[in-house]
Amino acid sequence: MKGRKFEFDVERAIFLTVLHRLMVSGSDRYCDRWRRDYAVEGVDGIELHHMYRAMAFLGEELSDQKDATPFSPRCIKDLIEEEIFFDRRDLFSGLDLVFFDTTSIYFEGAGGSLGKKGFSKDHRPDLNQMVVGAVLDDNGHPLCCEMWPGNTADVKTLIPVIDRIRKRFKIGRFCIVADRGMISADTIAELENPERKIPYILGARMRKVNEVKQEVLSRSGRYTEVYPEGKSSKDPSPLKVKEVRENGKRYIVCINTRQARKDVKDREAIIASLKAQIKRGPKALVGNKGYRKYLKVQRGSVTIDLEKVKFEARFDGKWVLQTNMDLSPREVALKYKELWQVERSFRDLKTMFETRPVFHQRGDTIRGHVFCSFLALVLRKELQHRLESSKHFFEWSHIKQDLKALQEVRIEENGKQLAIRSKCEGVCGKVFQAVGVAVPPTIREI
Repeated sequence: MKGRKFEFDVERAIFLTVLHRLMVSGSDRYCDRWRRDYAVEGVDGIELHHMYRAMAFLGEELSDQKDATPFSPRCIKDLIEEEIFFDRRDLFSGLDLVFFDTTSIYFEGAGGSLGKKGFSKDHRPDLNQMVVGAVLDDNGHPLCCEMWPGNTADVKTLIPVIDRIRKRFKIGRFCIVADRGMISADTIAELENPERKIPYILGARMRKVNEVKQEVLSRSGRYTEVYPEGKSSKDPSPLKVKEVRENGKRYIVCINTRQARKDVKDREAIIASLKAQIKRGPKALVGNKGYRKYLKVQRGSVTIDLEKVKFEARFDGKWVLQTNMDLSPREVALKYKELWQVERSFRDLKTMFETRPVFHQRGDTIRGHVFCSFLALVLRKELQHRLESSKHFFEWSHIKQDLKALQEVRIEENGKQLAIRSKCEGVCGKVFQAVGVAVPPTIREI
């Protein structure tokens, strides 16, 4: 910010909106009211338009665009992500695994340069949207967030993101873990290009790739049990794996036996319902997606497609992974299952921090708005990491409620002003201890 001549504390404005997203979420307008009830140092002079200007600053394009992707420019927020990573890094730090996934966030207006019509994961195809990608390391720490126009296809984003990670974080070798939405033949070819040679664990499209559905899933072989079926909900989900080699490619077939039984019961329930309703005619059935895939319509007659029923049974409880790594099938499956960390982060971004819908109309302010939610996620993950290091595992809602109960009352007595603190309730004291902050004294003179 040197030479920018901001007449307000930009760091305090950013911190205030990030803290608000972390604790209560809601609009930035509400943040201006919310902060009146809390002791946040240095924010007394911050107004709503200051927070908007700070967001625009975060999303502002840099003059140096050497590490930009074809879909998004390099911005000031990228510098902050890199500083966070390098600040956390030590002599032995690396990125053994990188988890990557995307989602969409819709706009209430045009959405500036990012607002485009595309495949909406929020089921709002009528609105302009943007695509947001999140990258996490194998400890669950958010590395960076990427933002693209709403018409950007997932399969086109993986390679640019990988190349950008290597340049930005000075990492020579790492393994990318991504969902099946990122896979295409061109993507895998680029990953295996000798000039790039990136290890990967990718979900395969079981129903759309002929090699997988016809050859890999039909290959005989014994499964190795990773986790047996547990008795309580806290036990890991049952998991069996086997390795299949096909045309020089390595596949790992995974099966959850509990889910497989559920898939069978669900399909049997649909078929039983179909038999009961098939007399109503084709129009009553074709409109139902659950029914439609099991129907065969010929010259106005409707029958159950037994071949389709048999075909769907091949996928019960299964998912298939493609990898070029030398890890055992067990390790590959377990690494892929950690991808849920990214999915959970998206749920946090979209529900807890109320990133959507976005009302801003300028590209730089929109990028700054989403990045503030990302910074809130960084803070929450850091707090979770420190609590777990102290052997504490608390619900986020409990943490917020108990911190909110910690209050301070100021009174005046005999010409002196005293601050009286309320009792630390629930997990509050342990949270202070885990982050190395002293709880204020019960009574202190101001």
